[in-house]
Amino acid sequence: MSEPRACLECLRRSWLLADLGPYVERIATGEVGSRSPELLRLSNEELVEVAAPKVSQQLLARIAGLPEERLNEELLMAGCWACCRHGDLYPASLRDAADAPWALIGRGSPKLLEGLEPFETVTIVGARRATSYGREIARELGRELAAAGMVVVSGLAFGIDGCAHRGAVDAGRTIAVLGCGPDVAYPASHRSLWRRICEVGLVISELPPGATPWRWTFPARNRIMAALAGMTVVVEAAQRSGSLITTDLAADLGRDLGAVPGPVTSRASAGPNSLLASGAHLIRDAQDVLDALLGPGRRPINHAGPDLDPQLKVVLAAVESGDSTCDAVATTTGLSGPVAAASLARLELLGYLTCSSLGTYGRTLLNRSL
Repeated sequence: MSEPRACLECLRRSWLLADLGPYVERIATGEVGSRSPELLRLSNEELVEVAAPKVSQQLLARIAGLPEERLNEELLMAGCWACCRHGDLYPASLRDAADAPWALIGRGSPKLLEGLEPFETVTIVGARRATSYGREIARELGRELAAAGMVVVSGLAFGIDGCAHRGAVDAGRTIAVLGCGPDVAYPASHRSLWRRICEVGLVISELPPGATPWRWTFPARNRIMAALAGMTVVVEAAQRSGSLITTDLAADLGRDLGAVPGPVTSRASAGPNSLLASGAHLIRDAQDVLDALLGPGRRPINHAGPDLDPQLKVVLAAVESGDSTCDAVATTTGLSGPVAAASLARLELLGYLTCSSLGTYGRTLLNRSL
């Protein structure tokens, strides 16, 4: 494919948004008409007049004076590229949105955007303070959807976002949408994950290289995540979680919504359980997503794992019944501690179990029929 390019007008819009960061921060609220996606529907002149009326002329003059050569040089120095709404690489799904970004600044392979279709794309969002259940489900969804040829979109945040990316990144089919410049690893503790996505997937933003995040840029980036995908799946979220902003935006665009059910007593499952009560698709695994987007059985996933001997089946059943530690499994099964530990380690290597940093074990989605 040819080198991605963005026109000068759209590039200048990205740099203008970066300049307006602190000004929009003061006026962007949760009130109708003042939400950041709504503000971003405004033209340059209207947005500057609303956000920074006292310095509007200076800001507009500075942006109008930015030469194309300088902007392209900044992109090159940051290892980034750009495409805009006037070019073929710009995703058709974004054009449906009235508040679509004028330009996308990318780092990584632009091939993921080439011909990207909503029915091939799934956005996964959820709580930053996710439970072990939510983290495992997000990772498995990301892994299986990417392995099935889908593009997994999320926001690189703590919790569900990061887990979805980690599941999908090995297949090289994940897009991270940031509320800062695409060359800025945010949060900083996700730098290694950000770097890996840049290497095999794609990081995009409507903000230029070096732009810092603001509170308003996160709901702003959510509108991009919602528009790119045919379905937005919520894994875990509190009733008033910011993750649900993405589902509202997706619903406004007529996109499908999916939700992973959780315990009714869990605060982290209140959001998805409420979505399910309102008619969202029930998502138990990647197959449910594929069936909803492509049609039942059109792209089946094989959940089968390697055969297990009787002892491993007994240990697996103990974990499924709630025994999450080696000692608990040994007590339930009657096995010695070393044998129980070896069996658990074997099941983890085979992909049936995961082990947390606390040494507790949980079931994966692999071969649930066992």
